[in-house]
Amino acid sequence: MSKTHLIDGICFNSEQCGLLSVEEECLPKLIKKEPITNVYDVEQTPFARGKFAAVRRCTHRATGVPYAAKFIRKRRRAMDQRHDILHEVAVLQLAADSARIVRLHEVYETAAEMALVLELVEGGELQHVLDSLEALEERHVVEVMRQILEALSFLHRRNIAHLDLKPQNLLLTGAYPDCDIKLCDFGISRVIQPGIEVREILGTPDYVAPEILNYEPISLATDIWSVGVLAYVLVSGGYSPFAGDSKQETFCNISQCSLSFPAELFGGTSDAARDFIRATLNTSPCSRLTIEQCLSHPWLRGAVSLTLTLTAAEESQVPGEDAACDREVGDIGRSLRPDGSGGSPSSSPAEEEERDDLPVHKRPKNSPEGRRSSFPVGACLCCRRSQSPLAAELLKGLGCQQRHYSSPSVGILMDRGVIY
Repeated sequence: MSKTHLIDGICFNSEQCGLLSVEEECLPKLIKKEPITNVYDVEQTPFARGKFAAVRRCTHRATGVPYAAKFIRKRRRAMDQRHDILHEVAVLQLAADSARIVRLHEVYETAAEMALVLELVEGGELQHVLDSLEALEERHVVEVMRQILEALSFLHRRNIAHLDLKPQNLLLTGAYPDCDIKLCDFGISRVIQPGIEVREILGTPDYVAPEILNYEPISLATDIWSVGVLAYVLVSGGYSPFAGDSKQETFCNISQCSLSFPAELFGGTSDAARDFIRATLNTSPCSRLTIEQCLSHPWLRGAVSLTLTLTAAEESQVPGEDAACDREVGDIGRSLRPDGSGGSPSSSPAEEEERDDLPVHKRPKNSPEGRRSSFPVGACLCCRRSQSPLAAELLKGLGCQQRHYSSPSVGILMDRGVIY
């Protein structure tokens, strides 16, 4: 693969599809070899930690400016991962002009690790807001989603898929809701080039798209699935649409797109919000909204009022003309979809209504602790018929018996979002 420069010193990795690289002659200028402690006072206790990385607060000694230093181990499972770290550095370099993406300040390297000195976003993770509040106001969720999509739009215009959108990777510049949102963690992002297929098993369980589980090509539309899951989580106050009792059960729910809107969680949610979620959570990538269509959707544009969903008793008291106007909100969004369809193609109105009545406990709170679910699922991923089954290596030792979701053969690194 010939080298194509995106900006000075940044080009496509000629050996690994989907990755960027930094040219060798630019590395000495970009990466500093002296100890980071010569320049920064680094706190010993990380404020965020993963399996292969730890984020520590640091303060520049000369200026007193605080930063976040992300220390990443260069070897994982006896393999050199320096090219992956340089890819993340390259993506951050490309995104330097975006106000919605955390900024890279400096890079340091030792024999064992690399340290990315990043802009310190004081408000913390969006996940902390979900953990502390019972529910988020829909008008605030709309503003959060708009900013997330603006960050994603910046990446997609450069053919970069983030592939790990989740509340833990969304940082707040201040106290919620009077703050801005910044996107971080590009460790598993990939560049999508025309004519070059990228097939990898990576992501975070609740947010991973069906095509990744089926080992089909990754595209920019893969991010749109995660956008839909994120919108569901935020609108519902932290409940995941597909989470099961195990990762395997979650994967089954995702592959079948078993989507519902329980009245206990969505009784006061606008039709426009539901329509946006349905239009992004489509198992066919080409049938999902594009990033531009997401940003122009009535829910995000504020072109329609956030009409509350009426109960049957309330609807009977509303004149027919007004009720028709309320239902029209969803029709506007459906007209934006590439296929012009609404909801799941195979779902009848009766089935939609039945799924919307599923109890809340079938939609576990989006938290790793104490998660439980009795979500109804069908055949497991390795049993179901598919033209593109889950990668064979993931099914090794899984067997072929119903509801064997507790098998450890499929695992996910929750910290880095990589399925292995």
